[in-house]
Amino acid sequence: MAGQLTVVSEKHGFIGSVWFAAWLFTLGFLHLTLWKGILALVLWPYYLGSALSSLPH
Repeated sequence: MAGQLTVVSEKHGFIGSVWFAAWLFTLGFLHLTLWKGILALVLWPYYLGSALSSLPH
């Protein structure tokens, strides 16, 4: 096995950090409980839509 070279390439995306920050903002903005916050991982657009639809036009 002498002579083999292993190259490891790691790429960390900026968009993941932005998504996580936006998700945390949503939890605080909508005052969600822990379980609703976990559910919001899947239903994030629903929670935002229902909260923003109640705002006056």
